[in-house]
Amino acid sequence: MSGNLLIWWSVLRTAAVVNVAAWTISALLLSRRRTVLPPEVYRTRRRLLWLSAVYVLGCGFRSVLPMVDVPRICLHDTLLSHIFVGRSVATVAELCFAVQWALVLREAGAAAGSGTAAIVARVLVPLIVVAQISCWGAVLTTNYLLHAVENSLWTLAAVLAIAGFASLGSRLGEWRRGVIVAAIVCGAAYVAFMTIVDVPMYLARWQADLAAGRELLPLGDGLREILRRCTVTRDWAAWRQDVPWLTLYFTFAVWVSIALPHVPAFARATGAPGTGTRADAPAQVAAP
Repeated sequence: MSGNLLIWWSVLRTAAVVNVAAWTISALLLSRRRTVLPPEVYRTRRRLLWLSAVYVLGCGFRSVLPMVDVPRICLHDTLLSHIFVGRSVATVAELCFAVQWALVLREAGAAAGSGTAAIVARVLVPLIVVAQISCWGAVLTTNYLLHAVENSLWTLAAVLAIAGFASLGSRLGEWRRGVIVAAIVCGAAYVAFMTIVDVPMYLARWQADLAAGRELLPLGDGLREILRRCTVTRDWAAWRQDVPWLTLYFTFAVWVSIALPHVPAFARATGAPGTGTRADAPAQVAAP
């Protein structure tokens, strides 16, 4: 294994251990807040916590056994080193992450009386389901254009989430606005990365395949390929382009997921929308 690849894999494995420890601490901290949180709020935070657990474990699995789907490459030859396994784990984890954001937006939208946030909360998960279908199509057929579509849908989901949080405006208390600003900033950074780096990368690969006259796989042939063990590749050049998004995915995105169970309770605002009046007591939070 090349030096760069070994360093990168070591970073991923370390991150996986840190992420599990961070989730454990998150769970302990949330359990201590059970008596001070309204029952409805606590139930939602527990849902967010367990959805995060799935995401943390899924990303941990993929950190220890990295794979890149279309080229069918992996770092290790194990019984679990199948693209089908890795893609299935990723699908479940990513859907859980999307549900986390939908729950937070649903609660915030209900508290602030924001129709935009409520609509975004409803469409986020179906949008990501479509993205997953596109992803599976890319994996089965080796069509990078479908990967570009998938990541464009994730980008659209982030844009909608930003709009949903922005619609809350001054309807919630001052200290909750910090969470809204953080969500908007993180979302904007994600959109920038996807539009500048990720989507163009897949479009470039698609165009390169077209120029080379590469034929797409029928679905059946693609399924048979991903059910076989992937090809062990330890050449840094084969992994270099995918390292940035994989690293951010298994670190920063996981930390966001772990933090979501601890967002402050969004209470109904006492004043008219736009007045900036402080929110009611957390006990008045609408049940998600």
